Amino acid sequence: MHIARAKPDDAAVLTDIAFAAKRHWGYPKKWIESWRDMLTVQPEFITSHETYAAILDGRTVGFYALGRKDDKLDLLHMWVLPDVMGRGVGRSLFYHSLERTRELGFRELEIESDPHAEGFYRHMGARRVGASIKELDGQRRELSILIYEIYPVA
Repeated sequence: MHIARAKPDDAAVLTDIAFAAKRHWGYPKKWIESWRDMLTVQPEFITSHETYAAILDGRTVGFYALGRKDDKLDLLHMWVLPDVMGRGVGRSLFYHSLERTRELGFRELEIESDPHAEGFYRHMGARRVGASIKELDGQRRELSILIYEIYPVA
């Protein structure tokens, strides 16, 4: 597997990955549809954000995107196809995102995490600093806000 900068013409593939990963958690179709704008990756987004794809055997299987948020970077997307989950793709993408964060001169990476992904991020070393409360279809959802602190290379 290797990780490469995504290109604008990768937008449809990245969008498909985001939808497949979100559906994997068994959310109702109505919820998935309500997240359409959030899950859809536009070519312009790829051009204007640090967006990297994981490629395994010539197939794009995951991606992440970073955005600036005040004095830190924000992990805007991190998705892996369900059929390759548990094979180190997410871990590799996350480590790559940390390295990019460091290279860009930031000391913190902020993550607003789906409840199903929080354990992964905490296992990777992020710490919970708060929550974002959302309501969807009359149900309260709590999304964890996590921070991963980037330590300078000695």
